[in-house]
Amino acid sequence: MGGDALRSIEELAREMGIAPQHVVPYGTEKAKIRLGSVAGRPAGKLVLVSAITPTRAGEGKTTTSIGLAQGLAKIGKKVCLALREPSLGPTFGMKGGATGGGRSVVVPETDINLHFTGDFHAISTANNLLAAMLDNHLQHGNALGIDVRQITWRRVVDLNDRALRNVIVGLGGPMQGVPRETGFDITPASEIMAALCLAEGLDDLRRRLGRLQVAMDRDGNPVTADDLKATGSMMVVLKDALMPNLVQSVEGVPAFIHGGPFANIAHGCNSVLATKAALAHGDWAVTEAGFGFDLGGEKFFDIKCRSAALRPVTVVLVATVRALRHHGGGGTDTDPRAVEAGIPNLLKHIENARKFGFEPVVALNRFGDDTDEEIAVVRAACEQAGTTFAESDHFGQGGEGAIDLARAVVAQAESKPGNLKLLYELDQPLKAKIETIATEVYGAASVAYSKQAEKDLKRIDGLGLSGLPLCVAKTPASLSDNPQLAGRPEGFEITVESVVSAAGAGFVIPLLGSILRMPGLPAEPAAHRIDLVDGEVQGMH
Repeated sequence: MGGDALRSIEELAREMGIAPQHVVPYGTEKAKIRLGSVAGRPAGKLVLVSAITPTRAGEGKTTTSIGLAQGLAKIGKKVCLALREPSLGPTFGMKGGATGGGRSVVVPETDINLHFTGDFHAISTANNLLAAMLDNHLQHGNALGIDVRQITWRRVVDLNDRALRNVIVGLGGPMQGVPRETGFDITPASEIMAALCLAEGLDDLRRRLGRLQVAMDRDGNPVTADDLKATGSMMVVLKDALMPNLVQSVEGVPAFIHGGPFANIAHGCNSVLATKAALAHGDWAVTEAGFGFDLGGEKFFDIKCRSAALRPVTVVLVATVRALRHHGGGGTDTDPRAVEAGIPNLLKHIENARKFGFEPVVALNRFGDDTDEEIAVVRAACEQAGTTFAESDHFGQGGEGAIDLARAVVAQAESKPGNLKLLYELDQPLKAKIETIATEVYGAASVAYSKQAEKDLKRIDGLGLSGLPLCVAKTPASLSDNPQLAGRPEGFEITVESVVSAAGAGFVIPLLGSILRMPGLPAEPAAHRIDLVDGEVQGMH
């Protein structure tokens, strides 16, 4: 499936075998797909795309995912993409958009980067509706006996706004609500985002929403969304948002784009429903997991695959000469020695993929200023490590530039398919799971816990939630919890500052180092260059 001519969304769906009654068009270029469209269809082969530890600019993981899918289509494979929706935070902050790049993009770019089909707004609204109903309950007598000092539910907004990290609400007299401290997270970090992305249908979503824990009562018992009678209204807000979105790449490859949790502060994967839709409508499905493999890849396997019984056939690790130069202490100039010095970071991610039962394919995302000498260093390192290497120029050439990568992925999947091994068992103590991830995946020598973290772990254990998987929040800039430690650091200590339970989503969140769940804007945000000129959006790339 694929080709050079874009089709209307109805035509694309028809070619995929999706019945008209399952297609809900949003104009001519995008549509919601009803959940019943996958019934009775066999699943294709799932390919996970992750990456080495990225620089601040990112290493083109989404672009590579799109390019790989287009390359698979060029060699005659029926393929679908399953990607996350961009957040307005990075769109107006650092990235200026997240729909791929060059000749490997999904369209319509502007719509996808902005409001798309309204999913993020629905998630924000459902989150904030629950917050409003909680405060309203306090205002009208607090029949549930909620301890105002132990309210954990925060509001969200899909923007980078550091001024909202900590706020006081309810000021202005008895008609303005009960005064208390709270704050905002960014929408991708909302537990409702995670619940929607992990839900396998309406009933599953209802269960996840109902068990969202918002506070403790005065006797130390959890108060849930069900207790506040908020679940039904949240379901109404999210009823359309639960349906995956269908668009296509510039070469006509179908793409299900749905959900958008960040991998540094959330679980970093598109929705289970979108992934299963891609598997149902393609012989091959290409999906991604955010940031480096130590974050997105680990969570993809230990959370998403465990929850949804997904079994990928192979893993692609995206690497760039630019990132390897950085990890080797180099700058922006050509420097084969710096690339060689940065290779240990790549090797650690290869080792991590192997820990989960996969022999990865290393995809070198080629940039225009990369030299043959630098690329040869990466190729030689992969050969020495016994790892398949494929250079790819999907940015410049689209699917044609990714044919070698596509063939390498098919060969790997057919000759040495992965056999998923999860990193830890759910019945292990929380500390044991934390320390397994820290030592095995990050390469830490030890783990330290703050007094708050120790208190949090005891509380979570008392709530009966210690049997959940972990969703670690840490910097994406390093294998460690210190963003300044590039390369492959060794002998370092991980510090767990606090631990948050997410009973609705179904995981526990250890927060490492100074990680925050509400980013701030940089000194020169992308918003400075984005504008509407003669009716056309400019600067969103």
